[in-house]
Amino acid sequence: MTKSKKPEFRPNEFVVYPAHGVGKILSIEEQDIAGFRLELFVIHFEKDKMTLRVPTHKATEIGMRALSAPDVVSKALDTLKGKAKVKRAMWSRRAQEYEQKINSGDLMAIAEVVRDLHRTDDQREQSYSERQLYEAALERLTREVAAVAGLETPAAQKKVDDVLVTRAA
Repeated sequence: MTKSKKPEFRPNEFVVYPAHGVGKILSIEEQDIAGFRLELFVIHFEKDKMTLRVPTHKATEIGMRALSAPDVVSKALDTLKGKAKVKRAMWSRRAQEYEQKINSGDLMAIAEVVRDLHRTDDQREQSYSERQLYEAALERLTREVAAVAGLETPAAQKKVDDVLVTRAA
C-alpha cells in the first residue's frame, strides 16, 4: 500500500468530493479495516443525507479538493454567460462527456455543462436524460457557489439563475 501525501483538511471544513459534490468534514477518525489501522475523513453530504468515510492517504488521489477560490467561482459564473458549445456528436457520446465533467469535480467543467445544457423558454424542450444531467450539474455548481460565498442554497440558486437569465437576454 503506497502512502501518498496526506491532504490538509480539517473537521468542519467544506470539501468537494468529485462523485458527490460539496460535503462537510465532520471528523477524522481511526478504524481497523481488514487488519489495517486507517485514518479516515468522515464527510457528510447534507443534500444526499449521506456520510462517507474516505481514507486520508487516498483523498487527493481520488480528487477530493478544497472549495474553489472566489475568483474561480466568478470565472465559472462568467463561463455561464458564454454561448453554448454543443458538439454535433451522438447524444450518447455527449451525455458520457457531460457525465465525466460533472463527476470530475472541476467547477469550470461543471459550469460548461450547465452552460451547454441550459434552455430558455423559447428553445426546444430537453429530453429526460438531458434534463437529469443539467439538474445534476446545476446542483453541484449551486452548492459550491453557496459554500464559497457563505450563502444559503436558495440564494446561491438565485445568483446562478440571474447569470443564466442575463445570458439569455
